[in-house]
Amino acid sequence: MLVDTHCHLDVPEFDADRDAVIARARAAGVTRQIVPAIEAATWPALREACARDAGLFPAYGLHPLLIERHRDAHLRELRDWIERERPVAVGECGLDYYVEGLDPDTQSKYFEAQLHLARDFDLPVVVHARRALDAVMVAIKKVGKLRGVIHSYPGSVEQARQLADLGFLVGIGGPVTYERANKVRRVAANVPLDTLLLETDAPDQPDADHRGQRNEPARILRVLKVIAELRGEAPDVIAQATTRNAERLFSLPAHPSAA
Repeated sequence: MLVDTHCHLDVPEFDADRDAVIARARAAGVTRQIVPAIEAATWPALREACARDAGLFPAYGLHPLLIERHRDAHLRELRDWIERERPVAVGECGLDYYVEGLDPDTQSKYFEAQLHLARDFDLPVVVHARRALDAVMVAIKKVGKLRGVIHSYPGSVEQARQLADLGFLVGIGGPVTYERANKVRRVAANVPLDTLLLETDAPDQPDADHRGQRNEPARILRVLKVIAELRGEAPDVIAQATTRNAERLFSLPAHPSAA
């Protein structure tokens, strides 16, 4: 049983065949998926998408790439959504210093506010940290008493160890399957197994075998296979460990039928 800890199954790219995508995931052994939000306008549709299957678990948040759409009122609404809906996490939130034109101060305002919400509700946080891992770590330390995952982990092995001390795991997905992705492959090969999570970021970040195509959760098997090869361990060992890690972090039931 595998857990895809980052999958945007609610987005329009899956409107035509969402149920078939879920069925392929289940057939591949992906029994559960975390579905993080990106903006307030999509929260109702995300809730509806997750209601289709007992193995889909929502997270609600405000993504840094969409800061022009976020409003202070959305943070108040987010508190209400978390209190009422009881998601498994807060997110996707974070910082993005790669895309030009996104004001870092505004990003920080929304990010730190969501970190406080995660702490207040004792929930893990799903963090986006593109070209901004150092700043993300500073914010995590500033707020304190947090736990979560750095999605599509961009950092070093040493930073992963520092994050583990702060209560944060690292999410590894399709990029690890590219032979020239040396940095993320070193991380996948060397971080402690109890800090590792599998993800797809579907419909984005497909594996090397599906470059340019829409990604989907069933393809996490390719990520699992590559990580097992890099670590010199059996895929079953990686699968069991990463599933335990996801269950622990997100307080998931052992089986979807228990949801």
